[in-house]
Amino acid sequence: MTPPARLSAAIEVLADIAARRRPAADALKDWGLAHRFAGSGDRAAIASLVYDTLRRRASAAWIMADESPRGLVIGMLRLQYGLAAPTIAEMFSGERFAPDPLTADEWTRLTEGTLADAPLHVAGDVPEWVLPSLEAILGAETRDELRALSRRAPLDIRINTLKHSRADALAGLAHLTPEPTPHAPNGLRIPIGEDGRGPALHVEPEFIDGWYEIQDEGSQLASLLSGARPGETVIDLCAGGGGKTLSLAAMMENTGRLVASDDDPRRLAPIHERLRRAGAVAEIRTPRAGRARADVLGDLDGGADRVLVDAPCTGSGTWRRNPDAKWRLRPNALSLRVADQAAVLDRAARLVRPGGRITYITCSLLPEENDAAVAGLLARRPDDFAVIPAADIVAAYAPGIAPSVRFTRHGLQMSPALTGTDGFYVATLARRG
Repeated sequence: MTPPARLSAAIEVLADIAARRRPAADALKDWGLAHRFAGSGDRAAIASLVYDTLRRRASAAWIMADESPRGLVIGMLRLQYGLAAPTIAEMFSGERFAPDPLTADEWTRLTEGTLADAPLHVAGDVPEWVLPSLEAILGAETRDELRALSRRAPLDIRINTLKHSRADALAGLAHLTPEPTPHAPNGLRIPIGEDGRGPALHVEPEFIDGWYEIQDEGSQLASLLSGARPGETVIDLCAGGGGKTLSLAAMMENTGRLVASDDDPRRLAPIHERLRRAGAVAEIRTPRAGRARADVLGDLDGGADRVLVDAPCTGSGTWRRNPDAKWRLRPNALSLRVADQAAVLDRAARLVRPGGRITYITCSLLPEENDAAVAGLLARRPDDFAVIPAADIVAAYAPGIAPSVRFTRHGLQMSPALTGTDGFYVATLARRG
């Protein structure tokens, strides 16, 4: 497919997303099934165009005065790719498979449109209703952080220290030209191309042999800040696909007792193969079919040294990777997540032993899901728990990141602009006694 044909395809996919209010991944998959002539390179390029357009949806619509898929793509080419009007016009030629030629109004908007007077939520490409929450945590850096949230995310891997050191893996993976991650001690960053694509890491022989897992540096740091040690009893309460479970297993050197659980058995499905590949040891606790809310951890109440709570959240910290998610997020979804977070923290509180710790993690930038959730548990159980200052946790487990995180009332906040990671929040609570 020619570049203009790919633009036409991206406009078609964006129209499907808008009309059916569906995730971008689903729309892209259906387009690929209906257009089997498109090769893997074409599909990847079209996906990059779609996601980059969604990253700049509000600002592109502003400069073009047009919210149509076509207008958004044209605005994105100007804002995200920095293309001038003549270059864009060459691709919008109306020739075979190319989009129709630019109109006089589109040409004017491309040459004269500006974000100088745009409201912050438009210039920063976020829903207006979340802006007050973001400003509450990001303060004077809000504009810079919103710009960072509109960029593509890097491609990071975590070296599995059960099998290799980072130094050994750096040499063994030289064909991928990796660089050490700035903060995480076992992370490597893999270069990506101008189209946003990286190598197919999941088919590399080293991946199959369990050398590494694909994991954002922020997620690696969040696991590290749990302080899990060999010989302890550690529970990963919302384990999902098992990324942090694997990190914990490596930190614990496959000793002690590591339990991974999740209310939804479907989310846990990938964990078995991932554990096998990594050579990691963990006990999987999942409700039986038809009993999604059954408590399978009752025998562990009051016995865990550490409980890691990777809480369900809005995912606002991952909007670089999932830009369509920010436009599908609604206030009622935030309310539901806040309720979920309270429930899972209450469950963690019953599991941890006196003197043990809860590490509360979200991939969210919204204080309602972070400090407010921790404050809620403290209010419900004022005599049982106390916050360990995040500065003390950083000093103990990752002292080098102190200048690159925001310390909040109860925890710390990572962010794309300041930390160079997804927007992870981490807080640590100790059970008294």
